[in-house]
Amino acid sequence: MRFLVRLETTLPPEMPEDERQALLDAELQRGQELVAAGTIEHIWRLPGRLANVGVWSAADPDDLHAALTSLPLWRWMTVQVEPLAAHPLTSIPANSGTTGTAIAVAGNAESQVAYGVASGVGNA
Repeated sequence: MRFLVRLETTLPPEMPEDERQALLDAELQRGQELVAAGTIEHIWRLPGRLANVGVWSAADPDDLHAALTSLPLWRWMTVQVEPLAAHPLTSIPANSGTTGTAIAVAGNAESQVAYGVASGVGNA
């Protein structure tokens, strides 16, 4: 299953800087492990705050919960989760002969490029 996950972290202002930095370093390491395992498929930072939005993959909501609670910053996070389902626009093969436009998404966590494939339209 895929999930849209929004995380926002609010660390206590009185937290010592060395403790804060150690937690952020541990969070980065755990995040890299989750990316390598395929649990975090895509992730984007939300500028101006300690927050991100991503597409996570897990067998079921219990597995997702286990992954989220494994994050070192878990206790200071506000988390919103929405299950995702396939959309017909991304389910149409490019060479199906179907009229109309199917949208394919390519890219990585830094950029997403949408372009039409079934109708041959150019880059958007």
